[in-house]
Amino acid sequence: MATPDRLACMIFDIDGTLARTNQLIFATFNHVAQLHLGRTFTPQEIVSHFGPPEEGAAAEIFGAVMVPRVMDEMCAYYRAHHKEMAEVHEGIVPVLAMLRRHGIRLAVFTGKGRRTTLITLEELEMLPFFEHIVTGNDVTSFKPNPEGILQILDTFHASPRETVMVGDSMMDFMAARGAGVGFAAVLWDAYDRSRLLSAHPEFAFSTVGEFEMWCRSRLNGGTSS
Repeated sequence: MATPDRLACMIFDIDGTLARTNQLIFATFNHVAQLHLGRTFTPQEIVSHFGPPEEGAAAEIFGAVMVPRVMDEMCAYYRAHHKEMAEVHEGIVPVLAMLRRHGIRLAVFTGKGRRTTLITLEELEMLPFFEHIVTGNDVTSFKPNPEGILQILDTFHASPRETVMVGDSMMDFMAARGAGVGFAAVLWDAYDRSRLLSAHPEFAFSTVGEFEMWCRSRLNGGTSS
């Protein structure tokens, strides 16, 4: 994938990219597991159910009939404990504000369900930055399928050559490849760091500061704001 000559659209993952949320996700999952199964799961066991949104994991573990109740309990716990267990990565909000000031179209493509997505974006005060949000509830094929990215491109009438997906996982990378957009691997909270680097993404950033500097270099010929 060639480096885009002009940056017009950026699509962000949430967990591990915009925000540090793993502690909250694991605690939420184990809260309902303890309630209904009398047990908890390891982080590795929980991660193995990632892909579909939370409803999919709930159906697999608790049964389809329990999904509405479990989802209500999960979302209540998720919101109640968000401030103490989750945080935006330092420096991300100023980057989003800078991109918007320069007219870059911003969107979210996440595997999270819409309910938890909106809780996180609202609690961390990032919701106003994004013009379009695609969650795991809004696609028929989940990451690494590129459906969500293609949906955003269609909504914005954006060119893949002027679009970059920003994410921290191989699923994000593969979705970007499938949609024909550039990919920026952010490594500050990535479980897939070594795999991401071995996949040779167009861009890779170890810190938010590095990412901010790159964004500035793509705006108005490198002028700062």
